[in-house]
Amino acid sequence: MTAWLLRRVLQAFVVVWLMTVVVFVGLHAIGNPVDILIGQDVDQIDRARIIARLGLDQPLWRQYVAFVNGALHGDLGNSFVYNVPAIRLILERLPATLELSVAALLLAVAIGIPLGLFTGLYPRNPLAKLLTTGSILGFSLPTFWVGLMLIMLFSVHLHWLPASGRGATVQVFGIGWSFLTVDGLRHLILPALNLALFMISLVLRLTRAGVAEVLPQDFVRFARAKGLSPLRVVLVHVLRNTLIPLVTVLGIEFGSTIAFAVVTESVFSWPGSGKLILDSINALDRPVIVAYLIVVVCLFVSLNLIVDLLYKWLDPRVRLEAAA
Repeated sequence: MTAWLLRRVLQAFVVVWLMTVVVFVGLHAIGNPVDILIGQDVDQIDRARIIARLGLDQPLWRQYVAFVNGALHGDLGNSFVYNVPAIRLILERLPATLELSVAALLLAVAIGIPLGLFTGLYPRNPLAKLLTTGSILGFSLPTFWVGLMLIMLFSVHLHWLPASGRGATVQVFGIGWSFLTVDGLRHLILPALNLALFMISLVLRLTRAGVAEVLPQDFVRFARAKGLSPLRVVLVHVLRNTLIPLVTVLGIEFGSTIAFAVVTESVFSWPGSGKLILDSINALDRPVIVAYLIVVVCLFVSLNLIVDLLYKWLDPRVRLEAAA
């Protein structure tokens, strides 16, 4: 177990290092942030002084070496736009994105798994067929369009829910959370539902396929022959084995939700890291972009590690192979 964990940590460091190289080279090829940050009315002397202060007068390899040296000491550089540490900007916005992503994941699990169980257990039921067909819309409809429709329906016409912002927050350990207030929850519902729509459809179809695959298995038949109640058979034997591939997919999708919540945050004016990275890309704010990607990669690696541990817990065969 220890050797396996050390290998995963080493792989994580290699992935983060390769990502920083690719990002540095890619941003250098895209354009020069000086053209965006410095106006045309600035004279050449001031222009050269600003370029030198930002470290952009150095060759790319020197800029990268300086970045790596700073990163090893916990310094990912200062934002070109805000002139504050880039990692501070990310960590200030990240809780809002995490809150939105966790809410979307909980909605996907709470809605998708029961509906998937129903459609898998009763595939010929007209409602099950309707749900399976309707889940295709979750894959097909653009996120920004669904968000606008949700705002039109629930905010403009029905006046039930607010259309933008995060609402009131409560400070816990120095971090503001909106789900702890009624106003914050009302602001959270629409963007979380919009972000969860794809995952709900995915969970529904994966659960349905898993149930259809597990039901004919011998261990399910044996559990029924033992006289176990139908509810126990479904929850203990069918659902647990269905969750094995679902956990892997949900872990990856949760990471993707955190990384690519840009559209939802922009539509609902949610003050998360997705909106920050979009503004940083427009300004070619290199330190913020690199810091954001490092944080996202670390989140992905951590989530994959958690998924692997859950996989070992759910599937005894994995534990036996690891022990061997």
